Amino acid sequence: MTLFLSCPVTDVERATAFYAALGWDLQAATSGPQSSCFAIAPEQNVMLTSRAMYESVGGVEELIGGPDTPSKVTVSFDLPSQEAVDELVERAAAAGGRVGDTDDYPFMYQRQFDDLDGYHCSPFWMKPDAEADADADATASA
Repeated sequence: MTLFLSCPVTDVERATAFYAALGWDLQAATSGPQSSCFAIAPEQNVMLTSRAMYESVGGVEELIGGPDTPSKVTVSFDLPSQEAVDELVERAAAAGGRVGDTDDYPFMYQRQFDDLDGYHCSPFWMKPDAEADADADATASA
């Protein structure tokens, strides 16, 4: 299954620069003047479209919101280390994103940022010791 997260944006060029600054790969074959597509993992993509293009494929203005509208979803994704989480969030901040909370749980390290159009992202790293502890707890309970 290939996943596309479609996000209407105020300015495609500005949004494209933001996601390029995160280090994600722009997919030229599925991008154009009114949209940019970034591969964020194998078979997983973020499609940034102009508001007009988004509306033309079934969106309505009341549902689209805008940069000042709180994101209705959080895009969470795992990264290979705590350092990778911090590096991505720092790149987002340098590109103009709004950085939110940092949560350091016994099992997971997680940070938050919003892109320039208010989309909320939550990269995280699952701590390897926590996975081993969870497996040991499950075995002991059985």
